Amino acid sequence: MKVYFVNPPFKAEHGKFARENRSAAITRSGTLYYPLWLIYAAAVCEKDGFDVRFLDAPATPLNYDQSMEVIDQEGADTRLFVVDTSTPSIYSDIAFADALKAKHPEAYVMLVGTHPSALPGETLGKAQRVDAVALKEFDYIVRDVARALRDGGDPSDVLGLAWCDESRGVTINEPYPFISDLDEVPFAAEFIKKHLDERDYFFAASAYPEIQIFTGRGCPAHCTFCVYPQTMHGHRYRLRSAENVVDEFQYIADNFPDVKEVVIEDDTFTIDKRRVATICEMLIERGLNKKLRWLCNARVNLDYDTMVLMRKAGCHLIIPGIESGSQEILDNIRKGTTLEQVERYMADAKRAKIKVQACDMVVNRGETQETMRQTLDLAMRLKADTAQFYPLLPFPGTEAYRWAKENDYIRGDYSDYVKEDGTINALLELPGLTAEEMVSFCDDARKRYYWRPGYILHRLRVGLTDPEDLRRSIKAFGRIKDFLIK
Repeated sequence: MKVYFVNPPFKAEHGKFARENRSAAITRSGTLYYPLWLIYAAAVCEKDGFDVRFLDAPATPLNYDQSMEVIDQEGADTRLFVVDTSTPSIYSDIAFADALKAKHPEAYVMLVGTHPSALPGETLGKAQRVDAVALKEFDYIVRDVARALRDGGDPSDVLGLAWCDESRGVTINEPYPFISDLDEVPFAAEFIKKHLDERDYFFAASAYPEIQIFTGRGCPAHCTFCVYPQTMHGHRYRLRSAENVVDEFQYIADNFPDVKEVVIEDDTFTIDKRRVATICEMLIERGLNKKLRWLCNARVNLDYDTMVLMRKAGCHLIIPGIESGSQEILDNIRKGTTLEQVERYMADAKRAKIKVQACDMVVNRGETQETMRQTLDLAMRLKADTAQFYPLLPFPGTEAYRWAKENDYIRGDYSDYVKEDGTINALLELPGLTAEEMVSFCDDARKRYYWRPGYILHRLRVGLTDPEDLRRSIKAFGRIKDFLIK
């Protein structure tokens, strides 16, 4: 039985839309994330014996007509279409799924992703033909729907589905349990090797080309803005075994001769420091630290000794969510960190000779012109190797979204989450702060940060000792230069 997974087109005329970015958008750096959650679900179905087809329209990118043409060529006799979504593209995603159902009326069409998981009833209410949406972690939900269709069962009985009919309206089934043994899920890298081209994807902080993987799901932190723990994977950090993770590194080293780096996309890879140490020791024992660089998300409670071991094991960069230079703001968004931790983290990283990409965010609860200035001042003082500045996008299903809705701070609808060209927009109007002011702040902050003579000299010095970093920097600058020189 054929199952077709689709990451649908969106604003292809403007570039590559990174739907699985935590802030889905077309980025100024040209970053395109692998559609990993769709990949894992597809790999699970393929492992179960289904004939899997996969279209990642943004990777090329393909527009609406081109995407439909590909599906028309490959999609005959498809019994199940699985269509990925995001909040900024949700209207377009629903329309695309409806069109698939119209072309393939005998097929079952379902939507997956953070948005329908958070708002299943609303999503189904906007769709004309879609059969169902998946709630939360959907790998096994999709597999069980496929099994039901293959075996003549009723997909409506599958846990974790929301569906509707004319007589009963919307029905939300009992939730599907989170996957407890993540070692059962196939390697993303194996699926990528078979179905995708790693050269289509780009991550500005990594060497090119790269492979992205997850080694765990869920996050024990309770940051108000973070969408995946609140809508998809929960707050319990479930882990792949260290051996399973290192085996995937080995697979990448053996099967992707052009891949230079592994991007570990866990919300926070370094939660279990003993497991991190075991992974690092195994990478060193197998000599994989000499073959592949890697980077990861790492909260600011990471200690110096672990940084040193990670560096030895091939990790060259860590990405913390700094978020704000105001402790009051950090407390408001339940970050669970302090400015003192941030300062120590940066000092330890420099001692360990590991690079840092700092993530800074504005438009949080309690934000003012003064707290935004504090954030920029902190960034300038910390001197991370790279820094991001972006406005909060309050995604449905998050505490930040509920706060913004209750206070009538959201301006516009879901289509306004990005600008006409697909880049990140600011939606919130806070007391004393307009959306335009917050977008302007982020744009100005990037320019001030990257055009410092000291920063430019630093990048050149790093490039002299790390040619791969120099190539990455040149590639990233080539993509963002037009914005920076405006």
